[in-house]
Amino acid sequence: MKLYTYQGETPDEALRKARGVHGDDSMIISTKEIRKKSLTEKGLYEVVIAAEDKVEVAPPNSVKQKLEQIAQKQYDKKKHESKITLESDGDLSERARQISKLITSPSNPYNIQPQVPSKPQEQNSEDIKAIKKEVEQMSDRIKLIQSMFWEEKNQPSKEMKIPQEFAEIYNLAKNSGIDKERLDALMELSLELMPLSMRSNSETIKRYFREVLRKMFECRDEHLSGKNIIMFVGPTGVGKTTTLAKIAARYSLMLNKRHKVGVITLDSYKIAAMEQLMTYARMMKLPIERVDDPKDLQGAIDRLGYCDFILIDTAGHSQYDNQKLEMLKRYLSNEFLISVSLVLSASTKYEDLKDIYKSFSTVEIDSVIFSKLDESRSFGNIFSLACDIKKPISYFSIGQSVPNDLLVANNDFLVDCLLEGFKKPKKDMR
Repeated sequence: MKLYTYQGETPDEALRKARGVHGDDSMIISTKEIRKKSLTEKGLYEVVIAAEDKVEVAPPNSVKQKLEQIAQKQYDKKKHESKITLESDGDLSERARQISKLITSPSNPYNIQPQVPSKPQEQNSEDIKAIKKEVEQMSDRIKLIQSMFWEEKNQPSKEMKIPQEFAEIYNLAKNSGIDKERLDALMELSLELMPLSMRSNSETIKRYFREVLRKMFECRDEHLSGKNIIMFVGPTGVGKTTTLAKIAARYSLMLNKRHKVGVITLDSYKIAAMEQLMTYARMMKLPIERVDDPKDLQGAIDRLGYCDFILIDTAGHSQYDNQKLEMLKRYLSNEFLISVSLVLSASTKYEDLKDIYKSFSTVEIDSVIFSKLDESRSFGNIFSLACDIKKPISYFSIGQSVPNDLLVANNDFLVDCLLEGFKKPKKDMR
């Protein structure tokens, strides 16, 4: 083994130079900054690698070199076009197929086999094997070349350049609906903290990025000990009553220990909602109390004092209805410790979610429940809100079925939804 030194404006550039000569099996010994970037000078980094003494440099007309040249020409041409819009994934795939077709075409001048005086068939066979092996090792590089066709205007800022190996995960996160400011910060954090050795493979980049996402919000375990009084609040139509029924069924019927559950409804505005909750209570044989005035809530709680859980349903109303928000605060003004869970729909826009949370935070919110995950196709809105408010997520409601379509919240499930879309769990995650 010998040591070789390569330099570049960035650590990535120096590493690409090294691996362009010595291949991906070379071992990184050290990386250091030679000169800091300034207004007058570019940055300079040095990478020291260890590689075998005899290095077989790829011939100038190799498939890999020509592929990179073709891709670079395409990219340079694209940068100088003033009226180009971002291509769809289908367009990217079609262009990659065109490049592949060009490379493998018999008429491609780069496919001309070298002429060797002796044993031409044997030599041609060796060349074909070498090319085949080279192509087999290029699957990850093809992804990078496909990503070269994304537009510079879609990079987070002029100051921060996204390396091509990050383009795939950037597009996934962008399409998930994460707000731009947060996505920029995530990219900057990943570029700063990710070890250089992990950047050469899109899968390791994706795993690292997932771990960063997991640590940006909190999911909370169930509180199953002691006496618990939980009030469910939120705007109209988010599924508070159905969510309450799922949780009531979970506590009273589905856990190893069957807890005693009582229900109180404050929703005297909608007869249908009251009848729905009464039906659920009768089916599960749960005691239920109706309260129409804040001063009567204490008596209802006292009557259900033998229960392990008391679940309180409230009337849904607009986040701009200050009068009803004040009424909620009056219901909470008593000697009991009442935990407040804000129920929000995953299909609500991020800006509206922020408005709803701000309005309902006039009562102290202890946790958040997200409903209707099965009705949404992007989850950057609820991820961004969870990062903003720093409140734990307690449950995900993933369908209309009572009691089955309820999950105890966990970070992995939300990150999966964020990057891959909603998939109803096949196994019991409750």
